[in-house]
Amino acid sequence: MKKEILIVAVLAGLAGTAVSAQGMGDRGGMGMQSPMNIEQLDTDGDGALSLAEIQAGPAVAFAAADTDGNGTLSAEEIEAMIAARAEARAEDNATRMLERLDENEDGVLSAEEMQGKRGDNAEKMFERLDTNEDGVLSAEELEAARDRMGDREQRPGAGKRH
Repeated sequence: MKKEILIVAVLAGLAGTAVSAQGMGDRGGMGMQSPMNIEQLDTDGDGALSLAEIQAGPAVAFAAADTDGNGTLSAEEIEAMIAARAEARAEDNATRMLERLDENEDGVLSAEEMQGKRGDNAEKMFERLDTNEDGVLSAEELEAARDRMGDREQRPGAGKRH
């Protein structure tokens, strides 16, 4: 039973891989970005993905993960697949962070660039939380803010990102 559940979970994750190929979404199976790209799925080399190529995506992903070619995925192969996805996601996040924050375009982030507009946001947040306007946040003010956040999270649609 456990083995069947693991197989179904892995196959469901691999099925998501096809959809997450370049421009098709940023999350593959198991809540992680897929390392697969259009070149891996574009089996006829025309630079585009057909329905058949999308449908073949899970098989392509499975074959890539099945490094010993025995038609099954061992725990080690699954771990390697997950690690590759995590590495690809980290690389993508680093690239996007540099693109977004590197104001002087020197390829590195300074402390000032990392802070960005957050300094202004921190000041605004502090002013909202400092309800008695005494210049410090008391335990009561922080608890009230936590309660307000908890109430907001309980509302329908709260916490959803767009």
